[in-house]
Amino acid sequence: MIPEPSDSPSQKLLKLEKRLLRQVGQAIGDFGMIEEGDTVLVCVSGGKDSLGLLALLQKLQARAPVRFRLIAMNLDQRQPGFPEDVLPRHFAQVGVEYRIVREDTYSIVKEKIPEGKTTCSLCSRLRRGIIYRTARELGANKVALGHHRDDILETFFLNLFFGGRLKAMPPKLRNDEGDLVVIRPLAYCAEEDLARYARGMNFPIIPCSLCGSQENAQRQQVKAMLRAWEREDPRRIASIFTALGHAVPSHLLDRALFDFASLAAGAGGAEAALDEAVGAAPVHFFAPSPLRT
Repeated sequence: MIPEPSDSPSQKLLKLEKRLLRQVGQAIGDFGMIEEGDTVLVCVSGGKDSLGLLALLQKLQARAPVRFRLIAMNLDQRQPGFPEDVLPRHFAQVGVEYRIVREDTYSIVKEKIPEGKTTCSLCSRLRRGIIYRTARELGANKVALGHHRDDILETFFLNLFFGGRLKAMPPKLRNDEGDLVVIRPLAYCAEEDLARYARGMNFPIIPCSLCGSQENAQRQQVKAMLRAWEREDPRRIASIFTALGHAVPSHLLDRALFDFASLAAGAGGAEAALDEAVGAAPVHFFAPSPLRT
């Protein structure tokens, strides 16, 4: 028998890119992440996710029905050995406007956090303040972060197991001051796909020597659990992720979301009807998007 022709590496990369573009476009459309005239500050750490985010947003920008501006930003935290030339060269090669911000948060974190303790919390707070300040200086109204589907699921289970809350990462949120909107366009994208895309695109990955090598025991435990579940049944992760978009308040225990106290016989049935509809109807998590490719 003559073997079936298989896709070449370049064809596989194009198919992968098409899927990622569709998922990013759907997330943008589903949650109204980008609108006409927006200026989006894309935070690029040098990792696979943020470099992929920038590349995908640039491709969507070229074909989107709305006009928006992209500015790539890298925060150089003055970590020893950080290659200062890599990202500016990459930004210039891909033709994106960019800003490099140099702030010595590395020394602050090393001074404040005891050796062996996780630095992520303080580091992220410092980064957030600098990112928001830079966005205001550049006139950006949106800040795009590279968190993906797996980050959202891991955060959900971390809050469930260790925080006693039904809470994940929102795909879109407004900052406390109310002048900026943070978006996560990779919300529907799997980490494995982004890793394959980064390899195929040969992105100049820069590892984080401050916290990138640290293993948060709880997050690693959740990550391992999710990977094991996906090996057992690949549909399970998709189902859990879909559930995050189909909450039924009357079947939970949060009295702030549903008025259990005033519920009485004969007092309507709208919630029950909604519950039946959600349970009976097929779930289509991805809705049509104005940025769909």
